[in-house]
Amino acid sequence: MNRPLVGTLATAALGAATLLGTVGTAHAAPQDGDRHPTQKKTKAVDFAGSVALSNCSGSVVRMPGSKADDPALVMSNGHCLEGGMPGAGEVVVDKPSSRSFTLLDKSAGKLGTIKATKVAYATMTDTDVSFYETGSTYAEIEKKYKIKPLELATEHPTKGAKISIVSGYWKKIYSCGIDGFAATLKEGEWTWKDSVRYTPECKIIGGTSGSPVVDTATGKVTAVNNTTNESGEKCTLNNPCEVDKNGKTTVRKGIGYAQETYQIPKCFGEGNKLDLNAEGCALPKPKAARR
Repeated sequence: MNRPLVGTLATAALGAATLLGTVGTAHAAPQDGDRHPTQKKTKAVDFAGSVALSNCSGSVVRMPGSKADDPALVMSNGHCLEGGMPGAGEVVVDKPSSRSFTLLDKSAGKLGTIKATKVAYATMTDTDVSFYETGSTYAEIEKKYKIKPLELATEHPTKGAKISIVSGYWKKIYSCGIDGFAATLKEGEWTWKDSVRYTPECKIIGGTSGSPVVDTATGKVTAVNNTTNESGEKCTLNNPCEVDKNGKTTVRKGIGYAQETYQIPKCFGEGNKLDLNAEGCALPKPKAARR
């Protein structure tokens, strides 16, 4: 996982990483094979809607069906939970939380703080994601801070697509592309499915965990940033490895990964309420709820 603070390694990586500065508008042309062949221009990506956590990054997000008066959701990684990382097979739902998030404007300036009321969902099984329900509605946030949420895409991300990884923790935007997908990604005791693999330009570091991965052709969130292979080790903590459908293991030192989010909107219904039994919802359920 991308740890929040990695001492001198973080300082060195900040200088070496391909970043777009603190204002962070990202521009890239759609490539052949993109899902948006008729789109001539890409979306400018900035920090509006991103948040800084105490140890990670995140963003205020909406589902395609979310309404202005719904409680706003903050998305990050499961391994960024304030209570520690969930174990393999563990799923957290409806857990009270008073966690604070620093909301950023488009230039990464601090606008204010929004607070969670609960962890709506979090896991590190099959994916690495957390959703906090906040005590503010989208309308209240927009009225007070002039900030709109980022929207989750509902289509599978595309190989070759240009992306921006927006880190509220570091106030940096990384720009690269989707190199491909890992059928299975293993790190320590955790296993993730169909993970996004970045091209080498995105040298993500500790603290970028939970950053939204924005498709620059649509401006929508296509994944959540979560890990990189730091030292070339095989399937160990902070050194994920890829396992293909034939069982072949591949290690890619220095390469970063994200977890897809396109199916998650199927798990949230009216009022942004979690429904793990909804048709098409593939998120893992708590053990007690499994059939």
